[in-house]
Amino acid sequence: MSTSINIRLTRSAAETLRREAEKAGLGLEEYVLDLVLQGLDPEERSKEYIEAAEELLEEARGELEKGNVRQAAEKLWGAAALAVKAYAAWREGRRLSSHRELWEYRRVLEKELGEWVYGAWMIANGMHTCFYESWCSKEDVEKAFMEIKKLVAEVSKKISQERR
Repeated sequence: MSTSINIRLTRSAAETLRREAEKAGLGLEEYVLDLVLQGLDPEERSKEYIEAAEELLEEARGELEKGNVRQAAEKLWGAAALAVKAYAAWREGRRLSSHRELWEYRRVLEKELGEWVYGAWMIANGMHTCFYESWCSKEDVEKAFMEIKKLVAEVSKKISQERR
């Protein structure tokens, strides 16, 4: 079950967070989560990342049910990005902090989990673009949901089976 809290920030602080998230190629939620988790040990960080990815999947489902395609698409991108971050933290204790690092590290998942990861990652990136460009349909996002759900599930299974 997801717990959310509201935090009030000055307009300036909120804009700074949004700008920095954009520079890193991350959604605001993923960026703030990164800031919060950076002090945790890698195993704990991987667990938090994958739990957040699973929550974003549920939020994406809810947004789809409400017909909010853009928000669902962004949450799917976030779930995929957090799954890659979870794997990097679990496998190497590595903290990925930019879109470029996520893109590069996805290759590790592809080698270890299978070629299908490439397709799931490309779909996730399409969802990220969809959020900004608002060009995809509900059907596009529903199809993407299934692929990204598989990515999150496979990473979750791998890191829970083989705790370091």
